[in-house]
Amino acid sequence: MSAITTTTATPTDAAVASFSSPPRVRLRITRRGRRVVSTAVGLLVAGVVGGVLLAGPGAVASDTAGAASFDYVTVDGGDTLWQVASEIAPTKDPRDVISDIVQLNNLSSTEVAAGQSLAVPAQYSD
Repeated sequence: MSAITTTTATPTDAAVASFSSPPRVRLRITRRGRRVVSTAVGLLVAGVVGGVLLAGPGAVASDTAGAASFDYVTVDGGDTLWQVASEIAPTKDPRDVISDIVQLNNLSSTEVAAGQSLAVPAQYSD
């Protein structure tokens, strides 16, 4: 009778190495590659910041009217807006008063005509 021998095959180190994960390759980025990556990151950050700024809180509308109170003054012949401002608010800077009158009356310039009726903020007519 012949003897049967049983041997268990064990894989060699070379066989195991061929079936394991591939060897690691070190990634090297060139100077140009670093510029491209940094530019892309910079654009991404700028886009996010711009989006946040544009989507920020906007104006909120309300259903209540503002309490704007004003009086009217009639311009005399030969008067200028500076003289009107000096008369209605002698303690204030006339440039500020003129600016408020121009904005309130939606004037295109500081020229006024005799007999013209101007709205004046109530804070100056007190």
